[in-house]
Amino acid sequence: MDTEYLISAFTTLFVIIDPPGLAPIFIAVTAGLQPEERRLVAIRSCVVATLILLAFALAGSHLLAFLGISLSAFRVAGGLLMFWIAFEMVFERRQDRKAASAERALHVDEIHGMAVFPLAIPLISGPGAISATVVIGSQAPSVGHFAILIGIVLAIMAMTLAVFLAAGPIDKRLGATGRAVITRLFGLVLAALSVQIVADGTKTLMAAPVM
Repeated sequence: MDTEYLISAFTTLFVIIDPPGLAPIFIAVTAGLQPEERRLVAIRSCVVATLILLAFALAGSHLLAFLGISLSAFRVAGGLLMFWIAFEMVFERRQDRKAASAERALHVDEIHGMAVFPLAIPLISGPGAISATVVIGSQAPSVGHFAILIGIVLAIMAMTLAVFLAAGPIDKRLGATGRAVITRLFGLVLAALSVQIVADGTKTLMAAPVM
């Protein structure tokens, strides 16, 4: 049972969070930052995402129920936020702001804010990852199984951090043209993903009985 729970939990969270797939998005979001600033964003975003997932694993279902928020509604809200980010990536709104900010040094608060949104929320610890963490945690038959879930979250976040730290050298090889292509391409992918999240959440909401 331990092996089955380990494989199921790890596979589910790894596929949903998708650390390798986050690398191009991380490069696009942090375009224009200095290497040390990008490293700071990578570490902070992974730490914040880890704390969020652990918090929801411990008390997510109780918190949402207390607030009267369903997981489906949480999915729709997260999907809409992700679509806004994707729109900016495709139409260079984000890049225009980066170009303007390149003329001055970014404040530490701005770098910290970038790490929290959109990286930690909703890209790393998005509605899908949070929902999966809550569900898997609620299905843990014992404290030992729940400890396994905590270890899995920490392992996947460590993988994500490693991917982010390796993104800098990759970015140097891409150059401006490569960054532009990747930004638009993954902006489209992110837009499609956000629409799917909203569609799934809306479908569940529509199927839910009216109170």
